[in-house]
Amino acid sequence: MIFTDRGGKVRLDDISAQPPKDMTKEKARVRFAVLGEEMFELQDAMFGAKVNSVMVVLQGRDSAGKDGAIKHVVGCLNPRGVNVVSFGAPTTEERQHDFLWRVHRHAPRLGEFAIFNRSHYEDVLVVRVHSLVREKLWKERYGHIADFEELLAEHGTIVLKYFLHISSKEQKLRLMEREKDPRTAWKLNPNDWRERWRAIT
Repeated sequence: MIFTDRGGKVRLDDISAQPPKDMTKEKARVRFAVLGEEMFELQDAMFGAKVNSVMVVLQGRDSAGKDGAIKHVVGCLNPRGVNVVSFGAPTTEERQHDFLWRVHRHAPRLGEFAIFNRSHYEDVLVVRVHSLVREKLWKERYGHIADFEELLAEHGTIVLKYFLHISSKEQKLRLMEREKDPRTAWKLNPNDWRERWRAIT
């Protein structure tokens, strides 16, 4: 794992996307089954106590496996206390509010899970890459995001953030496989290739 000072630059391709050497798919399946049962029990206790909530934030390159990860994790939980939210480009209504409005309204109630497929971090990533807002504005958003997550934590929300890391080479292979398979081709659009090109240049 690579650590950097706050504000330091990180190149994703400098970070290994390989699993630990002693980990196999079979070991991972066994471990996941054990953790899945534990998650269900903990969720049940949290739902009954109504003291805490959990907000899981998933980020990652296109085709990193966010949908698949959500499918597997949610399959271990009781659906009565889980809300999955996918964030795309802001709607007209969302653009008429502050950038955190659309996220805050989906924050989990006490006792519940909220799983975010992409998140408020898009508002410091996409807007910066595409020059959608002034630099001064997106830089200020880092502080707003930190304050927002601190506010959630103060009111009992456990915020868990994960970046699903795949290499640029693996992403290219997955996008090509997705494009060839009629069952998954609908997920791909020209912007995926444009974003990939922008990310590696």
